[in-house]
Amino acid sequence: MHSLHVKTPLLESHPLSRKAKCSVYIKLDNVQPCGSFKIRGVGNLCQKAVQRGSQHLVCSSGGNAGLAAAYSARMLDTPCDIIVPSTTPESMVVRLREEGANVTVHGDVSVLCYTYVPPFNHPDIWEGVASVIHESSEQIKNKPDVVVVCVGGGGLLCGVLQGLHDVGWKDVPVIAMETEGANSFEASVKAGELVTLDGIRSIAKTLGATRVAERALEWTKEHNVISCVCTDSQAVNACERFANDHRMLVEPSCGATLAAIYENILPKLQVDGRLGTIKTALVIVCGGNMVTIEQLLKWKTQLRLNEVNQKVL
Repeated sequence: MHSLHVKTPLLESHPLSRKAKCSVYIKLDNVQPCGSFKIRGVGNLCQKAVQRGSQHLVCSSGGNAGLAAAYSARMLDTPCDIIVPSTTPESMVVRLREEGANVTVHGDVSVLCYTYVPPFNHPDIWEGVASVIHESSEQIKNKPDVVVVCVGGGGLLCGVLQGLHDVGWKDVPVIAMETEGANSFEASVKAGELVTLDGIRSIAKTLGATRVAERALEWTKEHNVISCVCTDSQAVNACERFANDHRMLVEPSCGATLAAIYENILPKLQVDGRLGTIKTALVIVCGGNMVTIEQLLKWKTQLRLNEVNQKVL
């Protein structure tokens, strides 16, 4: 059976390369059929479930994972229920229904033979996501000196790390980016154990896992993973600059990844002795559907008002 995701382009970004003073390659998973990397892992899990005989798919996500599950179910000709919180934008509910999913707001689903599709915490998810590195290893000119990703629940991070080990890039450090207020991975790394946040205080809602997958923390003992945090403003500014540089819209969660370049985090890590010489960087542009030009402008206005209020206080 063919995979449900597509092989996405890997391009050398001249604007980002000029900014970083090294060759920056961007893996454009924002052009996946569902607009994000999620289809790699979710699609892999759904395909395996159906092959094992599952007759129904259920996912509790009103975001990119839910959309990937709905798309996968449609491609696999399998019924699908998506359970979403009341905060889910109506535009996303419409998208989910357009994919043929039955959308329920905090409802109960009673199905005799169904498979629950987790958004990030499952080996089949990580196996599917690892393909982003498998592809990159075939597309990039030279082995990168660093890989940059964002961290929400840890599905992307775990998949990227698995992929790096699959292709023999075990020595390539990974910068794991989060936003302030959604930094459950950083808190766990500092504590040396899983930490559950009291809540999410970041606009990067798709990074909004109050607790990362246990495997994500385990990886820090097996690989050089550097946890970094940026502000919401830096993430949104990175989204805007990337749109200007490459004519593409991405969510603030992806903006957190791009902030590693736009906010000069790489040279700062080098000064601190946490990174060596960087000639080539691989940046995973994970994408995301929860963004429009109008929403990006709203975030900028909201953050500007918040900054003004903080100065007044």
